[in-house]
Amino acid sequence: MQLQCSEPCEASNQELREDRVCANCGAPLELVPERPSLSAEALRALWSGRRSSIEPADRSGVWRFRELLPAITERLADIVTIGEGNTPVLRGMATAKYAGVADLSIKHLGWNPTGSFKDTGMTVAVTRAAARGAKVVACASTGNTAASMAAYAARAGMKARVFLPRAVAAAKVAQAEAYGAELVRVGDNFDDALTEMLEGADPTTYVLNSLNPFRVAGQKTFIIELLEQLGWQVPDVIALPGGNLGNLAACGAALDDAMALGLITRRPRLAVIQAEGANPFARMWKSGAERLTPVSNPTTIASAIRIGAPVSWRNAARALRATGGTAIDVNDEAIAEARRVIGRDGIGCELGSAAALAGVKVLRDSGWLSEQERVICLLTGHLLKEPGTGDGSGNHAESHAHAGARC
Repeated sequence: MQLQCSEPCEASNQELREDRVCANCGAPLELVPERPSLSAEALRALWSGRRSSIEPADRSGVWRFRELLPAITERLADIVTIGEGNTPVLRGMATAKYAGVADLSIKHLGWNPTGSFKDTGMTVAVTRAAARGAKVVACASTGNTAASMAAYAARAGMKARVFLPRAVAAAKVAQAEAYGAELVRVGDNFDDALTEMLEGADPTTYVLNSLNPFRVAGQKTFIIELLEQLGWQVPDVIALPGGNLGNLAACGAALDDAMALGLITRRPRLAVIQAEGANPFARMWKSGAERLTPVSNPTTIASAIRIGAPVSWRNAARALRATGGTAIDVNDEAIAEARRVIGRDGIGCELGSAAALAGVKVLRDSGWLSEQERVICLLTGHLLKEPGTGDGSGNHAESHAHAGARC
């Protein structure tokens, strides 16, 4: 298991700490892929066969694919799992009509144990933290990472410390508190919280934001699971919301694995959708710039993607280039409308997730995708993450506290 900087720099091993950015250039670290020698047919059979097992690691929709995960522990009993993954793919009806495509399906990652896709990465990262003997784990969060980290830390017997912006959906705060996390309110947005957390984290604290490559490694599995659910028939487009962009980086890494192992013979195009008021990556992509310029004061009703300085933009850009994908933004009105349409299919999601469907409609209207292409929308968070935003305003049920106050 080897670490490397995600940028071509001359960092020494002493400058590479897996839960921090590179001390030399400030880029996130990544794990050098260690892929199994098994054939594609053998891997498919192995992963399918584990479904009949009663072993918790086999029943996990993440650890079932452990041949694609870093070798953290040889003992299955040491894996920290609460039954993550195994989220459904649902055929779109009202959503397909709204987007203007004939074949649209939704993979709802919000049906994970704590209500978001974060669980697929957190199970791996917390297992890694436990293997290293960590006693305290920390993250900055707009809510979903906080809830996920707190739950998995509780299972592992660790102390969880969460740094939150002043305004966060109350349901997400309540989740983290219910799992026993210590909450620290700092700054006006996620980027402020992340900066404060990284500056204040002592060497014994293990950081669990998406800059941690073990998080990204775990999140790869939702794409492998999706491909399996589709009978290994590759869709034309996978659309997903973009905040800190660890999910897009994970999609790219998963497709690299699937291609290298012969599980698929072509890549789907990836489309990441940001909110108009929190769109640094979409701006970079549209302009052709080589580096991302942060948005200093991100604003959107979609709190899960209200991020102005996404840490995973480098690997996200690589994923788009490798798949012929794109990045766009949509306004808050489109996000709210898309969330209402998703509800008409009997599927609930938080506002940030709905950006994916809003983006598919824009891409269809622009001609980037055709009516006959097969589209998958990834929804990343459950409706009950934001129970007070049924009207799409995004202004209800947010919890406020003074900066620096400990809850």
